[in-house]
Amino acid sequence: MTQPTPPPQPTDGNPFAQQPAPVPPAAPARDNIALGVVTAVVVALVTAGVYGFILKATEREIGYAAIGVGLAIGFAAGKVGGANPVLPIVSGALSLVAVCLGQLFGVALIMDATEASVTLTGVLTEYSDLVVTIWKESFDAMSFLFLAIGAFAAFSGAKKAVA
Repeated sequence: MTQPTPPPQPTDGNPFAQQPAPVPPAAPARDNIALGVVTAVVVALVTAGVYGFILKATEREIGYAAIGVGLAIGFAAGKVGGANPVLPIVSGALSLVAVCLGQLFGVALIMDATEASVTLTGVLTEYSDLVVTIWKESFDAMSFLFLAIGAFAAFSGAKKAVA
């Protein structure tokens, strides 16, 4: 039978010395409403651009994309800002703005693709009234439903991110 090998002894000569316990990492900053709102605004702008490119690629509104916009905004705001009760409301409002901006940007991208002589910057600056008019004419009950679903997803995402 073999005998178990004893654990290695410390090299400083003290056999009873123990290793120091590791220090746990600092807890992340929570309940920072300002940082949560700033994060939600940045994510709203980025997702509005992505939503616009999705609209250009498919040339139709996609409900899942509006849900994704809302979830991304709400989740980011909740993770960074914490459990502040204002963040779900701000996330829902920013989701409405982001989906509308994404739809406007998608209309501008589609107009840019059809008009070879006008750049995207020209469409957004010189023809912005036409972009808004086209967007208003294409706004229907389904568009309203996508806005509402995106806002609900943002509200729930902000609540779930802190749970």
